[in-house]
Amino acid sequence: MQVGVINRALEQLVTNVVDALPRLITAFVFLAIAAVGIKAIMFVVQAVLKRSLPGESPVYRQFLSVIVLVFLWFGVALSFLSIVGLTVIAASLGTAAGFLALGVSYALSEMIKDAVAGVYLLRDPDFNPGDTVKAGDTTGEVAAIELRKTRFRVDGDTVVRANTAIEERWTKVSAES
Repeated sequence: MQVGVINRALEQLVTNVVDALPRLITAFVFLAIAAVGIKAIMFVVQAVLKRSLPGESPVYRQFLSVIVLVFLWFGVALSFLSIVGLTVIAASLGTAAGFLALGVSYALSEMIKDAVAGVYLLRDPDFNPGDTVKAGDTTGEVAAIELRKTRFRVDGDTVVRANTAIEERWTKVSAES
C-alpha cells in the first residue's frame, strides 16, 4: 500500500514537472533576452547621459543609471514570476515594493532633499569649486560639491555643509572683497 502511494506521488510529480516545463523554458529564454535587452538599454542610457550632461559629475550620471537599471531588473523579475505562473506573488511583490519605496522615501526625505539640492548646485554655473561663497554663517572657498554635501575651505580647515542649507541661500563673494 505504501509503495502505491509513493508511486502515485512520483507520477504526480513527474506530471507536474512536465506540465511546467514549457513555462520554465519560456521564462528562462525571456530572462536571457531581457538580460541582453537591458545591457543594450543601459548602453544607450549611459551614452545619452554623457551627451546630455557632459559637464556633470560622473557620480550624478552613475546615480541616474543605477536608478534606471534597478527599475528595469525589477520589471524583468516581476515578468519572470508571471511567466512561470506565480502571478499572485508578482502582484504582491509589486505592491510591497510600492509601500517599501514610500516608506524609504519618507525615511530618507532629508537625504533626498540634499541630493536634489546637490543636483541644482552641480548644475549652477555660478557655484563652482574654487569660488568664494557665503552660505549661512560660513564664508569660504568651495573645495568640492558632492551629491549630498559641499565642502568649504575656511581658514585652513574643511567645513562640510548639507546641500539643502546651501542651496536655499548662498552668495558669491566678489574677488575684490
